[in-house]
Amino acid sequence: MSLASPAWRVGSVAVCLLAGLLMGTARSYSHGEDIRNRSVDLSVVVQGAGARVATAEAKAAGLQQSIDALAGSDLSPQVATARKTANGLSAPAGLTAVHGPALRVSLSDAQRNSDGNYPPGVDPDDLVVHQQDVQSVVNAMWAGGAEAMMIMDQRVVTTSAVRCIGNTLLLQGRTYSPPFVITAIGDATRMERSLDAEPGVALFQTYVQKFQLGFEIDPVKDANLPAYAGLIRLTAAHQEKK
Repeated sequence: MSLASPAWRVGSVAVCLLAGLLMGTARSYSHGEDIRNRSVDLSVVVQGAGARVATAEAKAAGLQQSIDALAGSDLSPQVATARKTANGLSAPAGLTAVHGPALRVSLSDAQRNSDGNYPPGVDPDDLVVHQQDVQSVVNAMWAGGAEAMMIMDQRVVTTSAVRCIGNTLLLQGRTYSPPFVITAIGDATRMERSLDAEPGVALFQTYVQKFQLGFEIDPVKDANLPAYAGLIRLTAAHQEKK
């Protein structure tokens, strides 16, 4: 193809325009600074997201109070019946505070030495609590007949998900550092047997013995679990035909 051909000239213009667009985008992103060595600090990102979640939760709580006040002022018979049904389901859904005999499990990272460092020659991943460790305990306690559960200071419901970023626990928009504490109301003896039978818990205990991670199980005579304070998201709905 000749360099003077129309197709070559059009292609050259297109390449120049694309290069200019990329350079403009890079400059806008970097604010005029060098972007080659920029890195993202995940802990800062998570903390910022957590602050935004806390602000949104406070705003949502205020709006919910306004809705409840309006809803209680003048209800049609249909709405009153629906609210009565919903109130009857609030306890099993985790929307009411509960208390009773419980089992409390605490998981923590291995201890650092006097210099603040982990022992030399050991993979750091072997010395911290991971997402699957917390999830194994949670699953075992549910399987052992837990009636209600709390991780750290938050009530666990069907939509709760355990996530870890490094050795930081992310639960329902909030972040926590170890030790991670799980409290479940129910038959403590039965839940302990379920923990003993859970393969994930058994694997974690091998790391406890080898690298001195923390794993404590304590019965609690009367634990108080708060109501779930987050949003209940509607995922599907249908209208019944009359």
